[in-house]
Amino acid sequence: MNSALAPTELRQLGPTKLGVIWNDNHSSLYSVRNIRLECRCANCVDEWSREKILKPETIPMDVKPVKIESVGRYALKIDWSDGHNTGIYPFDALRKLCECPTCQPPKK
Repeated sequence: MNSALAPTELRQLGPTKLGVIWNDNHSSLYSVRNIRLECRCANCVDEWSREKILKPETIPMDVKPVKIESVGRYALKIDWSDGHNTGIYPFDALRKLCECPTCQPPKK
């Protein structure tokens, strides 16, 4: 049996939210702009230093996915409304970005 983390369902939850149900039955919630800001492609992160070169102020507040597709059995590729389309989001990295109350409890 393959126990690798993988989404079983993607759902747009309004203009700025994306929901993902994972094969371990966890339901993740994401702000789509936050996903865009976390892109780790060579245009957004320096390949050598791993420093983020993407400037958040250059990303529209209303950015949204226009196309989401699987990359093998390990990632999602998202084409964005701002024209960016080179980012690949490995499932484990995407899961770590989950903004649900279980994964990101309120700060005290």
